Amino acid sequence: MNQEQWTVVDKYITDLFIPPDPVLDATIQSTIDANMPLINVAPNQGKLLHVLALMKGARKILEIGTLAGYSTIWLARALPVDGKLITLEADAKHAAVARDNIARAGLTDKVEVRLGAALDTLPQLEAEGQALFDLVFIDADKVNTTEYFEWALKFTRRGSLIITDNVVRKGAVIDANSTDVNVQGVRRFNAALAAEPRVTATVIQTVGSKGYDGLAIALVNSNF
Repeated sequence: MNQEQWTVVDKYITDLFIPPDPVLDATIQSTIDANMPLINVAPNQGKLLHVLALMKGARKILEIGTLAGYSTIWLARALPVDGKLITLEADAKHAAVARDNIARAGLTDKVEVRLGAALDTLPQLEAEGQALFDLVFIDADKVNTTEYFEWALKFTRRGSLIITDNVVRKGAVIDANSTDVNVQGVRRFNAALAAEPRVTATVIQTVGSKGYDGLAIALVNSNF
């Protein structure tokens, strides 16, 4: 198995389960046009986020890391009419592109893009007394993933889901001596997740058009 075959299989899955979608296609194209990194989730991964949000019956979602809004749209489409998604983005250019894509998707009434470093905007959410979230998706810089997870625990309740992307790093996560700050950030997060008594969690390895990586899924089982 290699990257070429993984990509072909992803296309096979996408062709079967994800009909052509002009809004999502335009979101990807906007990422290319703006010279932004093509690090959005793959279509079948976006569909997985959508399905998990539907299974949870999520009414309020927090996303840490917006990019161009691709995963934002997948998640927001799972919300009920009165649902709400808050997504946090540190880069002003990315936030502007995402807002355009969210508007094109007809989701402006459901989605709020907040500009600023997440470690600054998360305390602001707390100060506002935001209602707890049913689902949190963490897909931002890897160095601070543990801190984002700790904030996610503050903002969730028993039964909420916390999903974290890019936690295998092409297998580099097994290297305790890695000098890559992203690998070390993810290793720190994985250790914290495994030791956290308030969640039931696991990590699964993934392969596909986005390469070899992994996804952490945590079910919050306590609010103590």
